[in-house]
Order: sequence, then structure tokens, then C-alpha cells
Amino acid sequence: METYAQILLIAMPVFFALVLGEQAYGYFAKKHPFKNMDTISSLSSGFTNSLKDVLGLSVAIVTYAWFVDKVAIFEVKSTIAIGIIAFIALDFAGYWVHRMSHQINFFWNKHAIHHSSEEFNLACALRQSISTFINLFTVFLLPAALLGVPATIIAIIAPIHLFAQFWYHTIYIKKMGFLEKFLVTPSHHRVHHAINPEYLDRNHGQIFIIWDKLFGTFQEELDDVPPVYGITRPVRTWNPFKINFQHLWLLIQDAWRAESWKDKFSIWFMPTGWRPEGFEEKYPVEKITDPYNFQKYAPETTKATIVWSWIQFMFTFFLLCLLYANVALLSLPQLIGLGAFIFLSIYAYTEFMDRNQYSIGWEITRNLIGMVVLFQTNWFGLVDTMPWLLGVLAAYFVIASVVTFVFVRAFAKSSDKSPMAFG
Repeated sequence: METYAQILLIAMPVFFALVLGEQAYGYFAKKHPFKNMDTISSLSSGFTNSLKDVLGLSVAIVTYAWFVDKVAIFEVKSTIAIGIIAFIALDFAGYWVHRMSHQINFFWNKHAIHHSSEEFNLACALRQSISTFINLFTVFLLPAALLGVPATIIAIIAPIHLFAQFWYHTIYIKKMGFLEKFLVTPSHHRVHHAINPEYLDRNHGQIFIIWDKLFGTFQEELDDVPPVYGITRPVRTWNPFKINFQHLWLLIQDAWRAESWKDKFSIWFMPTGWRPEGFEEKYPVEKITDPYNFQKYAPETTKATIVWSWIQFMFTFFLLCLLYANVALLSLPQLIGLGAFIFLSIYAYTEFMDRNQYSIGWEITRNLIGMVVLFQTNWFGLVDTMPWLLGVLAAYFVIASVVTFVFVRAFAKSSDKSPMAFG
């Protein structure tokens, strides 16, 4: 927990700078508009995912350490060889987990958020799931376990393997010649994120595209078919919590409505998107049938609301860094408490970004809780070592409540004029 938090303290500012750098390049060099709300939503999703991992809010039915202890039949001596084997084994496992996440209804819920952005950029790489609480896929690391790769090596290589998937989420790097034959490139991954019929559910590789070529899921990016990004059942929200559980909620509703027990059970394991017969007409869900003609999610906004959304985001970034920097000093209840407050903060300001009239309720609730925690616990004891926190946090909670109230009142007044006012 502590080690991963320290890694994130370094990695997060780097990723943030790269995301903003790509957006600035697109704006100034390519004349592409700066996608403020989409970017904040993506980065906020990255916050929730990293926080979930640091807090350890998931369990494995079978841990890799137990697995390797029971099934190892070889012991590789070379440190370099072990590292290479671990990396390839993680990529092989990643391919199959990724492919299953696209092809099975229940598993799609853990992955839908990554595809939910209707843009394709470095920010969307950070849209990662918080909806998985039980790890079922240790079995896919069987090759590494058979070769006796220690769990400590997997723990070291796994973050490297994950971070190495960041760079290819961009439209600004075209095809890369010889590298296209064996590595996942931006071109390959643009195909993967596209909803064009020619591209749907292709290129599941994470680092090596070889797996797709071996197992029949490869598709080259076509010059005459520009990729269109998103998911075929659009999420229509900037709130990462809603996005994370939207598909699961639909499955629960459909399973409850289904008349036959066969449908109630099988819906979870059928191909992604499957619903019982007649449900599309009886319980319609918005679906993009023509990827070239649909309206992207974009509630009306102003420069002022964009600026305020960035301020809320940056203050939450500050709170997250505060948690990660003090993981060793905080007790588990304190970590859970501060983590829950950060989750609530993200929920509140992304509801505001959706122009939801009830976002003021979330905002005031969050700030009242913040005030109570601040004066009852000295902000989880951190004010004792950082006295300046008291004034900063108290002022922020008051200002955030007032400013958000003013904006939401303005949303309400403009709702009659704007059909998308509440997203």
C-alpha cells in the first residue's frame, strides 16, 4: 500500500502533465478544441481507481502467491529471464482478461468505463474501473506460476506493465512501420476503442499485438474508415461512479424483469449487450446504431463553470496527494475515512459538471462533513503537523458551498431555455 502510494505521488503529476501537454498540442497545433469536461471526467476516474487500489478495496479468491506455491514445476534462476517471463505472462493474461471483458455481459461492466469517453486521448487511458471487488483471473497467470516466477516479481512488473499502456491512447501518432507487426501502437488501439462495425471488439492486446494475430482478433486501422469512439450504449454523464455501475444496473434490472429463470441466470454470461427477447422494445435503452451520425454528450457550459470544475478537480487532487503522502502516518480507519471523503468530493463535482440541479445537495453535504471532520479530528490528525491546513480547508468548504450554490441557481434559471441543462 505505502510503496504503491509513493509511486503514484510521482506518476500522477507526470500523467497529468502529459495529458495537458497533448491537449495543448491539439489545441494550438491541430486546432482541436480542448475537451475540458471530458478530460476532468477521465482524470477523476483515474483518481477513483488509484484510490481504490491504495485502500485495498478488492480481494482475490486465489492469490498469485498461493498459486505459484502450489503449481510451480520449474525455478528460473536468471533475474533478467524472470523479469521477461513475468512481463510476457502478464501480457498474455491481460489479453484474455481484456477479451473476456468485451465478450461476456457481466465482465463488460468492469471495462465499460475505459471505453466510455467519446474522445480518444491520453486522458481516456486513465478511465479505469472501480467496479471490481473480487479478482477472478489469477488463473491466467498459470504460465508464470508454472515457471516459478515469484509473487514479488509480479508485484514489481505489474505496475510497469500497466503504465506502459498509457502512451498509445492518442490520435496524434500515426502508423509506426515495423513496430506495427508486434507491438500495440496508437493505430491498433484506435481500432480497439472504435464503435465502427469494422472495428468493434478487436485488438485486445495490451503491449504485444501478437496475441490478436495468433487468436484471430486483429484488425488493422483502415485509411477509409476513420474510428469513432465511445460505447454503443452511451453513458451520458461525466460522473465516473455512475459510469462504473451503469451496465451492471441494467443487468440487474433485466434479470429482475425476466420471466424465465433461464434468462435470469444466463443474462450474466451471455455475449455483451444480450438481453432477453423483446426487451429492446419493451424496455428500450439508447443505442448508437449509426456511428457517423450521433450527438456526443456535451451539456451546455460556460467558461466560468469550466474554471470552477477545474478548481474543484485540483483541490481534490491536493487531497488525494495529501492522503498518498501520509499513508504511513494514518491508521486504516483514517485512510478509509479520508478516502471516502475524496470519493464523495469526486461524486459531487462531477454531478455539478453534468449540470445536475441536485449537485448542490451533494456539495453542501460534503462540505458539512468536511467541517465536522476538520474540527473534530484535526483532519485525521494531519493539522497537528500541518497547522496551515485548518484555515485552508475551512475556507475552501465555505467558498465551495457558496460558489456551487450560485452556479446551480443559474442552472435552474436556464433550464427552460436549455434542453440539456441537467444532462
